[in-house]
Amino acid sequence: MSDANIDPSAQVSVTNRETQEKWAIDVHQDPAEIPLAELDPGHPSLFEHDKFEPYFERLRAEDPLHLTQESMFGPYWSATTYKDIMAIDSNHEVFSSDIDNGGIRMGGRPTETPAKDSPFYLPMFIMQDPPKHDDQRKVVAPSFTPKRLQELRGLIQERAGTILDNLPRNEDFNWVKEVSVELTGQMLATIFNVPQEDRHKLVHWSDTVENLSNPDFFETPEEGFQELWRCFEYFDAIWKERAAAPLVADDLISTLAHGESTKDMTPNEFLGNMLLLIVGGNDTTRNSISGGVLALHRHQDEYTKLLNNPGLVPKMVPEIIRWQSPVAHMCRTAMRDIEISGKQIKAGDKMVMWYISGNRDESEIENANSFIIDRPNPRKHLSFGFGIHRCVGNRLGEMQLNVLWEEILKRFPRMEVTGDPTYLRSNFIHGIRELPVRISG
Repeated sequence: MSDANIDPSAQVSVTNRETQEKWAIDVHQDPAEIPLAELDPGHPSLFEHDKFEPYFERLRAEDPLHLTQESMFGPYWSATTYKDIMAIDSNHEVFSSDIDNGGIRMGGRPTETPAKDSPFYLPMFIMQDPPKHDDQRKVVAPSFTPKRLQELRGLIQERAGTILDNLPRNEDFNWVKEVSVELTGQMLATIFNVPQEDRHKLVHWSDTVENLSNPDFFETPEEGFQELWRCFEYFDAIWKERAAAPLVADDLISTLAHGESTKDMTPNEFLGNMLLLIVGGNDTTRNSISGGVLALHRHQDEYTKLLNNPGLVPKMVPEIIRWQSPVAHMCRTAMRDIEISGKQIKAGDKMVMWYISGNRDESEIENANSFIIDRPNPRKHLSFGFGIHRCVGNRLGEMQLNVLWEEILKRFPRMEVTGDPTYLRSNFIHGIRELPVRISG
């Protein structure tokens, strides 16, 4: 198969400008006016314009497990309730994540999987089923043990303090760039043991993954993938150095280079796993950092509650992660016919688990549509996934948020969001690109 015949959307839901123009929608249309069968909650424009919530509210009420027959990504089922998402996420034997079965994003189909030597074929352990998934995850997991995280806590505290102390006063600045991206980028460089000045490259490649679908960034999907392979060139040189040296336990690349199930990865698999770790270590945490500032701005009573009791930070952090839902969805492919909530799912059907909807399911989470920083059971949410694919670095993300908010409360009486956020055009990462903030003092 030649590269010209490969559809990269099979793995990363890439759509070119022509496709996006064909499927353009009116984001301001009331979803209640759209025939139920025609609802397409996965349209990226809904997320770019922050118009997705009414779609999921209607589906949870009227058709919790919903089939969209026609979309830019092909037909797909939307699981919108906590219960149905858990049923799918916890049943990896029936619902596959494997790249060769369609992967974890919308658009991937077994019949459209690129050739294994194609530059568009990027397997990673989150897109593997057992036993390969389990073997590779075991190599990565020791980098995120409680002991290792405690070793990093002081460093995170120092860096967060420096970032906050250098913020401008009495003028607007982009919180995403100056704080969220900066802190997570520095931590990525530490985990990979690469020079801090290279952290901007890591952030750039993370952004590239999520902007492959945006024709304002890349005219064609091929342009975006060419940029991703520059990431391979960068890490390949580092990999060879670490593979030739003794194992360094607190160096994630060294760990991968010496791991029994990861040391012989193909270039495509190596790049896929590096991109997984970059996006997982950057996008999710940084968007929760930004989302927390926005949530407190929009819920001033909760902000006052926090200022009066900084000890609420540990409860507030999981509430922020639930509220933001930085990973909007994950996909699975049904490997056999099965019934869920009275619906007949066929082998080969694409299942979209909308974590961002399940986290607002009032039937499972009390007052789910309210942001409550002292919620009694704040860890009851779906933002990290469930089952064998639960986010391996979730504790590191939580710790960064905890430390950052502790440092914020030491310094600033209150921060003000001075304009509307700019959102990422992605139905996968619920991302904030710009958030104007002002600190008085």
